[in-house]
Amino acid sequence: MKYYITTPIFYPNASPHIGTAYTTVAADAFARYHRLKGHDVYFLTGTDENAQKIVRTTQEKGMDPKDYVDEVVEAFKALWEQLDITHDDFIRTTEERHHVVVKDIFNKLYEKGDIYKSEYEGWYCTPCETFWAENKLEDGKCPNQDCHRDVELLKEESYFFKMSKYQDQLLQYIKDNPDFIQPVSRRNEMIKFIEGGLEDLCVSRTTFQWGIQVPFDPKHVVYVWLDALINYISALGYPDGELYKRYWPADIHLMGKDIVRFHAVIWPIVLMALDIPLPKLVYGHGWYLSKEGGKISKSRGNVQDSFELIRRYGSDAIRYFLLREMQVGTDGAYSEDSLVERLNSDLANDLGNFVSRSLAMIVKYRDGIIPVATQLTAIEEEIQALGQEVILKIEECLEAHDPAGALEHLWRLVSRMNKYVDETAPWQLAKDESQGERLNTVLHTFGEAIRILGILCSPFMPKTTKKIFAQLGVGEEALNWEEAKKWDVLGEGIKVQRGEPLFPRVDLSQFEVEEDKAEEKASAKKKSAEKASSDSEASLAPIKEEITIDDFAKIDLRVAKVLQAEKVPKTDKLLKLEIEVGGKTRTIVSGIAQHYAPEDLIGKQVVIVANLKPAKLRGILSEGMILAASHGETLEVLTLDKEISTGAQVT
Repeated sequence: MKYYITTPIFYPNASPHIGTAYTTVAADAFARYHRLKGHDVYFLTGTDENAQKIVRTTQEKGMDPKDYVDEVVEAFKALWEQLDITHDDFIRTTEERHHVVVKDIFNKLYEKGDIYKSEYEGWYCTPCETFWAENKLEDGKCPNQDCHRDVELLKEESYFFKMSKYQDQLLQYIKDNPDFIQPVSRRNEMIKFIEGGLEDLCVSRTTFQWGIQVPFDPKHVVYVWLDALINYISALGYPDGELYKRYWPADIHLMGKDIVRFHAVIWPIVLMALDIPLPKLVYGHGWYLSKEGGKISKSRGNVQDSFELIRRYGSDAIRYFLLREMQVGTDGAYSEDSLVERLNSDLANDLGNFVSRSLAMIVKYRDGIIPVATQLTAIEEEIQALGQEVILKIEECLEAHDPAGALEHLWRLVSRMNKYVDETAPWQLAKDESQGERLNTVLHTFGEAIRILGILCSPFMPKTTKKIFAQLGVGEEALNWEEAKKWDVLGEGIKVQRGEPLFPRVDLSQFEVEEDKAEEKASAKKKSAEKASSDSEASLAPIKEEITIDDFAKIDLRVAKVLQAEKVPKTDKLLKLEIEVGGKTRTIVSGIAQHYAPEDLIGKQVVIVANLKPAKLRGILSEGMILAASHGETLEVLTLDKEISTGAQVT
């Protein structure tokens, strides 16, 4: 059985982030699972480099587009390597092999009469690389729910693809093939969109030259959303390549929900026009949202440094968290606190603890040799039955492209084995020589469960599987999905050895301390530079650009009274203040601890920025900012000489 899986090709206009990583990690988990099942897998990912947004980004940076994308693409490849992504190909749309196929397809569609030249006037969103009809705009802006940026009215000569010609054919195909677009919510969205009427698609641009030239009209370049989608067959060597004959149609195009429309409408119609079979499944997963609720994206500026997260927690912990938190058909929530909580509870306490103490007892009571089981009881029979059930459920979930569900079932077995350790109490059995056979059975059950868990973890956490097998004393030949369905696979004489914990517990504050030290070092360097460059007044911060009275009116300054004050643990710079504003209390964290003792501020009336967006500092929600003046080593909080009602507005 063949299995061809693709991710979208990503824009290399900035380094990859957590949202990008989810799609690719999920695709990798599916690919690994199918390989374990013995299937012939081909896994494609890559980068979409012929976009106008690339041109604008490089113009801002004063760089050549090719030089810029080459640099960013290396960051993508480096991240995929660190996350153990096992793609078979990485396609770049600047490669000649892709250009040849795009030009060939453009020619075929033109010769068939499905592409024609006309003039286009419409609203274009550069970040989304999308034209919008005026009636689709929302408040005159891009209607994409994650964009809502300004659009620009463009008028230019263009080539158009006859999308409308195939509207009814596509709609009927979707209705006849209910599994073509998943999950169901995305399918319903696409049906509604198509029933609203399809317009012919602008498929060329003349306002810039970065991209693939139309073969018979070189002043035009192929529009990015026709160019990009073709990568799924250009990478296979369409139309005559052996890979194309072997793997097309794709078994799944996996992507975020925001680009389902291009894959479920434009791409199938292009394939219909070329008489090419359609992919079997277009799957649009949810987004990862930040703790504030917005999508994690480069455009929002709330991306996480994936390389730093891997350095801190390891690639398997990142993979596990991403796959576990994204439920089918919904968005996932990301925060580093949640990541650490998952790592400590699921990975360190549950999986890691079971493997560690089980192997320790085999070493302690049987010199590391896994004994033979001779006294099975109802408990062991129950565990074996649960193992079989869990494997079947994991298969069902992965076939339905639900890694979160698969991991939930896997953890049922992890939890049961931790309970089994406490139920059987090997440390008690070891005290009674008459219980030797029973102890052998328990320790053997530990070994078999660890082996099975190692196999089942493999699609999701490949490094963890290698560590488990190394400690269990078995080789890579044991990594076989069908072997996970069997019991008593471990033969006599296998010797285990304890290793380092699979997942050491993490204290998030240790990284906060690192950040504090880095900030202090940077601050000291800055102060040294300031001192060297000026004596006194010259070192004052320059006056910022002028603002209007309307800008100033946005800042809500209020009088507040300090009720309590204390130092924030494990930092020399922060004070936690409880203040009263207009009869209500709130907490503010302020970096003034090196200038004020907590008792110096209690009872003082201060001025705060009352409408500053709350933010967490060292896990404490800070709801405002105290005004202070600083120069060099001197800092003084602004206080009132006369008593005035708290909550009074400062104007």
